[in-house]
Amino acid sequence: MTETLLLVLVVVTALAFDFTNGFHDTGNAMATSIATRALKPKAAVLLSAVLNMVGAFLSLAVAATIAKGLVDANVITLEVVFAGLVGGIVWNLLTWLWGLPSSSSHALVGGVIGSVLAAVGTSGVIWSGVVSKVLVPALAAPVVAIGVAATGTWLVARLTRNLPQDLTSRGFRWGQVGSASLVSLAHGTNDAQKSMGIILLALITGGAVPADSGVPFWVIISCAFFMALGTYLGGWRIIRTLGKGLVEIDTRQGMAAETSSAAVIMLSSHFGFSLSTTHVATGSILGSGVGMPGAKVRWGVAGRMLAAWGLTLPAAGLVGAACFWVGHGIGGFLGTTVVFALLVITSTAIWWASRRKPVDHTNVNEAWDEEKGADLEPVAATTGVAGPVSVAPVMAPEAASSSAVAIGAVHADISGSTKEALRA
Repeated sequence: MTETLLLVLVVVTALAFDFTNGFHDTGNAMATSIATRALKPKAAVLLSAVLNMVGAFLSLAVAATIAKGLVDANVITLEVVFAGLVGGIVWNLLTWLWGLPSSSSHALVGGVIGSVLAAVGTSGVIWSGVVSKVLVPALAAPVVAIGVAATGTWLVARLTRNLPQDLTSRGFRWGQVGSASLVSLAHGTNDAQKSMGIILLALITGGAVPADSGVPFWVIISCAFFMALGTYLGGWRIIRTLGKGLVEIDTRQGMAAETSSAAVIMLSSHFGFSLSTTHVATGSILGSGVGMPGAKVRWGVAGRMLAAWGLTLPAAGLVGAACFWVGHGIGGFLGTTVVFALLVITSTAIWWASRRKPVDHTNVNEAWDEEKGADLEPVAATTGVAGPVSVAPVMAPEAASSSAVAIGAVHADISGSTKEALRA
């Protein structure tokens, strides 16, 4: 009975990870379309959610990689799988809070590997699989995406350089709808399968299915649904960073970036690589800036993302290892329950912290502030009509002082004019 309850808890936690994966990676498909206003924010995340769900049914190669290609299913337990999932979820939530588009795939892999190392040591990890299926694609994918997107953007810019801007903007907006849809479909073929693989690993470990079993249909549909639900709710903080923080992007760049991302992700899914769609999408957006003559790339933002990428595997691994040690130290189902309670508390605290400076569909396209990054501050409405608080970029102190002087001068001028009129 206890083993069954533990298996249920692992499956629930895996679906929770799938949910965080959905809202964490929505920006990979839709950030550029939202930034160029090819799609309205709510319509974009709804379209992405539907296509993510469809994509989850198209391939199972990545699920097999996660379940059988990275860790030895014969030496791990449900407690190990559970601790690894917690590591992935915590890192996903932290990077979402910071607005950093890090890899959900690597968070999951890092969490599981960390918990395996804590439980049985290095013998439980299939290092050749980690190198060939995770590390090599992690290094190659963004480089390939930058090259493909830069080349595509340069060609598009050359072909359209003599056309009216309003004509190209309208045409490429429609093109972006198609290319963003393709990325969402590709994302579903890759990322939804990672939770499928973890659940399959848990089912094999718990003895619910044979070791050579394929992914059950109920696992496929459950993972597809929770991925789509997370996608629809939208990871607006990360959408904002990808859409406004890296490159001031136009519709031509957006379509080139999205098409490049879809091509690389689908090719990866075909070969069963546990690719980071975040790395691909970010590389494509950077490539669209590199390939567009005169475009500005914010390399400082890109550097922060690169640092987060480098920390993902070890950070998630440390959390996974710590969770295993806590659960194993307490022992039994009680230990797992305590770790689950800590996960709920941590997740609630992170969500509460995000409410201090909320980002949602109403302010995701606000201009990026160079000095203060994505920070937004509420500004009072000036219409005299009650309504929701809007947001605007933070004004530098020097600019604020200048504005105050200007407003004072205008006020004085208006006051003087009013007095003259009254005398007349």
